[in-house]
Amino acid sequence: MKRIKAPIIFVLMIMLCVSCFEDNDDNGVSITDINDFVWQGMNAFYLYLEHIPDLANDRFSSNDAYVNYLNGFNRPEDLFESLIYKRETVDRFSWIVDDYLELERLFEGTRGTNGLEFNFYQSPNSDTDAFGVIRLVLPGSPAAKTVLKRGDIIYGIDGIKLTTSNLASLFNQNSYTLNLGVYNDHNTPEESDDTIDPIDVNITLNKVIYTENPIFKTATFNIGGQNIGYLMYNGFIKGSEEQLNSVFADFKSKNVQRLVLDLRYNPGGSVLTTAYLASMITGQFTGEIFEKLRYNKNQTGNNFDYLFYNELPSEASINSIGLNKLYILATGSSASASEGLINGLRPYIEVIHLGSNTVGKTQASRTLYDSPDFTREGANPTHTYAMQPLIAEGLNKNDEKVPETGLVPSIGFEYKENATNYGVLGDPEEPMLALALAAINNSTAKVSRIKSQTKDLDLILESNTFNPYEGGMYID
Repeated sequence: MKRIKAPIIFVLMIMLCVSCFEDNDDNGVSITDINDFVWQGMNAFYLYLEHIPDLANDRFSSNDAYVNYLNGFNRPEDLFESLIYKRETVDRFSWIVDDYLELERLFEGTRGTNGLEFNFYQSPNSDTDAFGVIRLVLPGSPAAKTVLKRGDIIYGIDGIKLTTSNLASLFNQNSYTLNLGVYNDHNTPEESDDTIDPIDVNITLNKVIYTENPIFKTATFNIGGQNIGYLMYNGFIKGSEEQLNSVFADFKSKNVQRLVLDLRYNPGGSVLTTAYLASMITGQFTGEIFEKLRYNKNQTGNNFDYLFYNELPSEASINSIGLNKLYILATGSSASASEGLINGLRPYIEVIHLGSNTVGKTQASRTLYDSPDFTREGANPTHTYAMQPLIAEGLNKNDEKVPETGLVPSIGFEYKENATNYGVLGDPEEPMLALALAAINNSTAKVSRIKSQTKDLDLILESNTFNPYEGGMYID
């Protein structure tokens, strides 16, 4: 059998970040020098190059005109932002940082955290108050050593009640005390008298440097005579392919016939890891196109097709389970590589998307360093600025991209997690997993029952929003 091995190119999700400016004069580098790096990198690689007049090759009549232009920006961040195409509607994801060392650690799955992830909602019957719900407690983290669990409600921080305007300032602290609360429906079916009430439980947490295992939960069930696998995967982290392959070896040994892939909190990651996962899910399309990357007019030589593979970089055979139908849990927290997996598989197998609309992004970006070829090797040692501009469009075999409005659930309605009943991840009665299992077993009555058991509460944001590097894409 022919071995199909992938090249070592990776794409990870990043959201918009404009970092704080630091005075670099003491480091032997001028702002003009850094601005030159910014313009040159964007001129070479930016996906929307043709829409930005200031990036045209003939924009400047002389070197003096170019230098005067660069000197018109007091901060590299300001120049970078001026070169972004339609920030609010098209390019929501390109960004610049002043410390690429921190960025590189994050790309490896390492970050500062106390081990909790939250969803935040507007409190019932209030225009200003908010409350949080713990959605994840990361194993081995400080939070995992406390009584805190998924579904716990957060009323305040350090004795201060949560509001729609103070979430970032309170939760961005390295140390804080959580003040727990309870959702009180006052024993009535109406929501008009619902409140969030404090309880006398307070937990102090400190953030630590933590490396996350993106494989959060696996399980198998036998329901209705079918062997069903469940995998919660929270980030397409480069290097997690071997562990994924072990999970699929287990699925294969248990003759899994259906799979529920839980990407509800997965902001994306390596597109190559995505291709490996797609190959594990299927196995019957080796050598065919999974996803295409298409660059700007100056970089068409970099256009690349990711395939379905049967071998990992270690030369280990991929454990594939040959599915022709896949059930994916995806939400407004699912983006980039998560969306790319759905989009890339749909020309080949039936993909049932349950949950809510996704983010709407499969453009790829790359970390650009201040070096002659914009790679890490030879980077200017006098500063640590780097850029992460969008540089390529991700398409499936049929040249279809993920809509900017996101992917829509396949089952005719959006299901959003019920703030009063998050359930236990991996438990067949956890509402979103129960919805998928009901769909697999064609239980329309149970689907309808789950659909009706929700509270009409506005999700304001998720805690990963506070992390400036969450979401987006990059090519290494």
